[in-house]
Amino acid sequence: MTLDIKICGLKTPEAMGAVLARGATHVGFIHFAKSPRHLEIEPTADLRAFVGDQAETVVVAVDPDDALVDRFVAQVRPDWLQLHGRETPERVAAIRARTGLKVMKALAVSEAADLARIDAYRDVADRILLDSKRPKGSVLPGGNGVSFDWTLLTGLDPALSYMLSGGIDAANVAEAVKIARPAGIDISSGVESAPGVKDIARIHSFFDALDAIAASAKTRKARAS
Repeated sequence: MTLDIKICGLKTPEAMGAVLARGATHVGFIHFAKSPRHLEIEPTADLRAFVGDQAETVVVAVDPDDALVDRFVAQVRPDWLQLHGRETPERVAAIRARTGLKVMKALAVSEAADLARIDAYRDVADRILLDSKRPKGSVLPGGNGVSFDWTLLTGLDPALSYMLSGGIDAANVAEAVKIARPAGIDISSGVESAPGVKDIARIHSFFDALDAIAASAKTRKARAS
């Protein structure tokens, strides 16, 4: 299977260059003041220009108002907006209509009952992101470096194209893909040496692990043919 790979919380050209060189399909910029990965609009626009058309660009925001959404569109010109707050389905639809951009809606998961929320969003968002619920005491809706029980996802509609996030790194991405079979992987803290500090060596280790997954799948396919 071909996975979409989104590296989120990028802040420097050096880290951006590394993930682009390794074939990331999506790159994410976080606009949330409480996050160690927060970027103001102007540096976000600069990095977006650096990316060009090498990958799809995603601005991540938490319950943005219309004025902020309009600034993203006018100054950053991303391909996607990722909504990581308490946005209702109606709000997601309104932002999508207002901007004309693709919209990804993040939903927090810790138990099977949380998956019931997917149906309300799947027709108004272009993609669903399933992430771990934030641990007690955290102010961050994502990027906390914790995972959830991926076996909860084995019964999802196979037609649902979703991205998986939360506590994924080079050591466990193969397990995550094998169990959950997502359409994409979203990673941030899993390639950091400290909160908000992307580590080039860890970026390469993560993509090495992805290459190993692809090689293994190719071998299995060859043996079966």
